[in-house]
Amino acid sequence: MSEFFPEHRAAGAVAPAAQLRPEAVVFRSHRHGRRLVLPVIVLCAVAAAAGFWTGALPEPWMNLAVAAGAGLVALLLGLGPIVGWLADRITVTTRRVIMHRGVFIRRRSEIPLSRIREVRSRRGIGQRMVGSGDIELFVGAEPPTRLHDLPSVERAVDALQELIEENYRAGLGSGTGAGPGGETGQAPFGWFDTAQPAQRPAPPFDPTATRILPGP
Repeated sequence: MSEFFPEHRAAGAVAPAAQLRPEAVVFRSHRHGRRLVLPVIVLCAVAAAAGFWTGALPEPWMNLAVAAGAGLVALLLGLGPIVGWLADRITVTTRRVIMHRGVFIRRRSEIPLSRIREVRSRRGIGQRMVGSGDIELFVGAEPPTRLHDLPSVERAVDALQELIEENYRAGLGSGTGAGPGGETGQAPFGWFDTAQPAQRPAPPFDPTATRILPGP
């Protein structure tokens, strides 16, 4: 499930560096919800089997073993994947991409939008049927960072590309920002910086400093 927050565009054109609006969340997303189908089926099947067999066996220890086994299967194949799905989260703001992963050991990594030079999407046949896909973020010469199986992937890619372009224009407007290529003052691949360098004003004319050079 993805949550998009379109209000970050309400301010209109990019403002100078001194008037930049605060960082805002553009969208949050987990992996596609189809990953929850199998854990939910497992939980339903385990609950039905445990309800049927628990108490129906002749020995108490047998009923206890059935209940313990059902609980273990439900924990490993049902609740575990659901909790893992909830723990993995992608947040995109107007300045960076934030990735949260892990259940017992939480890992957080961030990529500033100003460092991303290219965004690509990859979609298999099954992903195209449900509208999901993988997003690859290219940062310099490093291997791409992959965001796996996000829903509404086309909309997410469009939002990322628009945010990268806005950050690049904001960097040009302030004169201090770095473009998506990761280098200050340079246009990213595929974009051309047509801004001309500032001209030094000519000094005022001083008649007393004029000298007439003799001829040859």
